[in-house]
Amino acid sequence: MKSSIVKILSLASFIAGSAALNAAKVGYEAPEFKLMDISGTEHRLSDFSGKYVVLEWVNPACPFVKKHYSSGNMQSLQEKWTDKGVGWLSIESTKPEHPQYFGKTELTKFTKKAETHSTAFLLDEGGKVGKLYDARTTPHMYIISPEGKLIYNGAIDSISSANPKDVGKAENYVSAALYAAKSGEEITKSTTRAYGCSVKY
Repeated sequence: MKSSIVKILSLASFIAGSAALNAAKVGYEAPEFKLMDISGTEHRLSDFSGKYVVLEWVNPACPFVKKHYSSGNMQSLQEKWTDKGVGWLSIESTKPEHPQYFGKTELTKFTKKAETHSTAFLLDEGGKVGKLYDARTTPHMYIISPEGKLIYNGAIDSISSANPKDVGKAENYVSAALYAAKSGEEITKSTTRAYGCSVKY
């Protein structure tokens, strides 16, 4: 019995260790994934090979997400960078059983009302991709280089509040990282502490 328990614990430890090794890390290849968007179209990360890609974890019910959408900040960033050829993938990883879960219908209404400009709004209902990237908050932002490496992981900006008035006073880490990368410069803040509501896995 004791031997079986030890074997089970060892297997669990091995699986956890393997997951940690395969998780997204700045400076390393971004893990591949595929998800369906709210219109039923499948998207793979590799579809964007040769382009910069922004991953944005989102939960429309989160006050921190509302801050960036009610102020128009998130939509402005989406439009600005997609116009420059960047792929922008908004990802919702809230589990269907959670009260804050938004299904296809609700998310479609949200994207239309907010007038979003992301390339696609993806559903990660099982939370597999969120966990693969260790997405912890909404919003939680990632940037992937044209070569497929993760080059930024963290907060959208420098002021961790839910107050829309703080948007204009904050340093936007996502734009700063994209400007630096596109100019061939070093990203001085490639990892920051993401803030917001916890992802509802």
